[in-house]
Amino acid sequence: MIKISIGKNEAGQSLYKLLVKRMDKAPKSFIYKMLRKKNIELNGKKTDGSVILKEGDEVSLFLSDETVSKFTSQKNIPTGGKTPVRTLKIIYEDDNILIADKPQGILSQRSAPGDDSMNDRIISYLISEGKLKRDDMLTFRPSICNRLDRNTSGLITFGKTLPALQILNSAFSSRSLKKYYVCVVKGIVDAPRHCEAYLKKDEGTNKVTVTEAPKKAAAGRDKDYELIKTEYEPLSHGKDMTLLRVKLITGRSHQIRAHLAMLGHPVAGDPKYGDSELNKRLRERFNIRNQMLYSYELTLPEDMPEPLSYLSGRTFKGEMPEIYKRLAGL
Repeated sequence: MIKISIGKNEAGQSLYKLLVKRMDKAPKSFIYKMLRKKNIELNGKKTDGSVILKEGDEVSLFLSDETVSKFTSQKNIPTGGKTPVRTLKIIYEDDNILIADKPQGILSQRSAPGDDSMNDRIISYLISEGKLKRDDMLTFRPSICNRLDRNTSGLITFGKTLPALQILNSAFSSRSLKKYYVCVVKGIVDAPRHCEAYLKKDEGTNKVTVTEAPKKAAAGRDKDYELIKTEYEPLSHGKDMTLLRVKLITGRSHQIRAHLAMLGHPVAGDPKYGDSELNKRLRERFNIRNQMLYSYELTLPEDMPEPLSYLSGRTFKGEMPEIYKRLAGL
């Protein structure tokens, strides 16, 4: 017999949904048959799959370990990152959320088996610290809530509980959570600016085009064009580069890099949208091979719902790389 105790990460869903997560390879007919024959009980009583689970409930599976194992897929359960967890740089952590600093060259989430990702690294850390068990992930998988490009570094948020994950995902989706980046760009920028443009992504090349007012987009005939909004202010500048603080109002693919490039201030080191001459100089003098773009600051909404109300309005900041300050004259 297998018992499943319902905690805050499992509560609020139907029993059937929980069972599908726990035995994801089982046919629908098998699950309903086990419920009818009382081989699956809730709190010691026969039930059906539509009942909504509450915290403190107990589900009993009167099934052999072999049967449950046969219907349970393990291949998609994260096993942790390849890099030792001591390298994980944690900015903030409590029982509900974790905020970490993602280095360049690491995926936010894996795109193929064997990939190294921040999501797996955080899970590996939680397992090693005894804060998460692999069996817990059969019914709930904690996860990151925002993605950064592989070669963009900075703050990554992670929901450790289901309510936290849902609330953070909603805040990112509604853009009520404010995101700020710092970057080093070509040229001297001497005034803040609010910019709007249109962005279109080519899925084949994984590259975007940004233009101020494409005729098709303005006329509403090409739905591939999306309105983007970016704000920036200069923090300091050196001889020919400026350190910008950028507020991402909309969050499209490659938005900051492509938008700034269109405005004549490409991000230093950016191999896709940047200035080749500047990039060559940075590569030779400082071994900089990717965009100097860092997700620096997150400010949570003022009215975070329970159980995250204690985080309302909180601001979290990362540590800007020293080379940014050096190139911008700080």
